[in-house]
Amino acid sequence: MSRDIDVLVLGGAGVDTIVYVPQLPLPYADSYMIEQGIRTRAGQTGDFVALGLGALGLRVHHLDMLGDDPEGGLVRALHREKGIALTAIPQPVGTKRAVNLVSPDGRRLSLYDASRTLIEDRFPDDTVRTLAAASRHVHVTITQPCADTLPLLRETGATVSTDLHDWDGENPYHEPFAHAADVVFLSTTALSDPERTMRRIADRGRVEVVVATAGAKGAYLLADDELTHIPPAAPPAPILDSNGAGDAFAAAFLHGWLNRETPRRSALYGTIAGAHACTVASTETEPIGRDDLLARATGL
Repeated sequence: MSRDIDVLVLGGAGVDTIVYVPQLPLPYADSYMIEQGIRTRAGQTGDFVALGLGALGLRVHHLDMLGDDPEGGLVRALHREKGIALTAIPQPVGTKRAVNLVSPDGRRLSLYDASRTLIEDRFPDDTVRTLAAASRHVHVTITQPCADTLPLLRETGATVSTDLHDWDGENPYHEPFAHAADVVFLSTTALSDPERTMRRIADRGRVEVVVATAGAKGAYLLADDELTHIPPAAPPAPILDSNGAGDAFAAAFLHGWLNRETPRRSALYGTIAGAHACTVASTETEPIGRDDLLARATGL
């Protein structure tokens, strides 16, 4: 069977409103003047992974549910501009949206609009089957309704990755994603013992590689039962914003992994792309390109 798509990205399409605040947590006040302005732009986790993969030269297709609303129009326009194929299933309650509060040191607090997701949402099985069967790999975000696709994806023969983000290691919602994927990404943010959680994912699932990103500390890689610390990459410019750094890491790691680089080399790519993302303002979408990534990795 022809695999004309390198990576199918499932879910995670939406719109963020970016608000730069003087500090986090934000003390109560009747009002704040936002000197940098407030901007709404397309881009949530699935969008950023798709854009990152596309910038690295991979053939990408994105599948999610979008509303017939201004937010959906922004998402469609972003994909057209960046040349990313998009299949949008109609979502009657509207396109996913969030408000991101960003502090001067680049930290982020995201407020997600839960009213834009319905429990009964499902992707059409035929659509998922057709796209996944044409793909080498499927990256599954943890947004609704992606969990329902996991059994079907295994039947297509494509490898699978997922990002558990700031999972605490206990919430059962994340477990089906963790146990169905060949590559699992997560953040150490909410983990008291990252190694224990990483090894539990490996013991209970089918995963080949688990990667826990740790911000300025780099990342931790579990492969072949060996835990390795991956040092952070130096950012090429001043840090502005951590928004999208984890998605950039995942895209660059998958670029290496799908090109048969070692897990360690793939994780190195991830740290470089994540550091680059931290130098890009939340209001922009400028993922690292393949030539730049490889040039920065030379000699490391």
